[in-house]
Amino acid sequence: MPHCNRQSPMCLRIRDNHRKSIHIYTDDDSQGQQLTGQNSYAITFARGELPPVKGFWSLTLYDAVLFFHPNPLNRYSLGTKNKTLKYNADGSLTLYAGSKSPGKNKESNWLPAPDGAFSLYIRAYWADKSVLDGQWKPPAVARVQ
Repeated sequence: MPHCNRQSPMCLRIRDNHRKSIHIYTDDDSQGQQLTGQNSYAITFARGELPPVKGFWSLTLYDAVLFFHPNPLNRYSLGTKNKTLKYNADGSLTLYAGSKSPGKNKESNWLPAPDGAFSLYIRAYWADKSVLDGQWKPPAVARVQ
C-alpha cells in the first residue's frame, strides 16, 4: 500500500516481505516535472538525516522501463556500501543524478542517467520505525542549472 504525502514528491511503497525492504520512489523532481537525463539533479540529505536503517540503504536509478542504465562507471546506486562518498563541509550528503557528470570532484556522488526519463528509488533495508510510519521524509530532488 503506498504512503504518499504533499510534503515530499517521493512515494513510500512497502514490499510484502515482513517490512524488511522499503522502497521510496519518485519519477518527478521537486517541481513535479518528470526526471530526465537532459537535466541534472541534486539530492541532499541534511546532516543526521540519512535514511534511518538497521541494515543498509541506497539511492538507485532505473531507466524508463525500470532497468539499470548501462554506463561507463557501472554504477547503478549509491549509499551505505559506497565508501568513497564525499560529504559536504556541514556534514550533509549531496548525491547527483543526470546524464552529464557534475564535475570530476563530484563524480563519486553521481548516478549516471539515460538521456530520457528515469526514476529514483531509496531502498531501505531493515528500516527504522520512522521510515515505516512516514515520520522520516526523503529529501527533495532538486533540478540544478
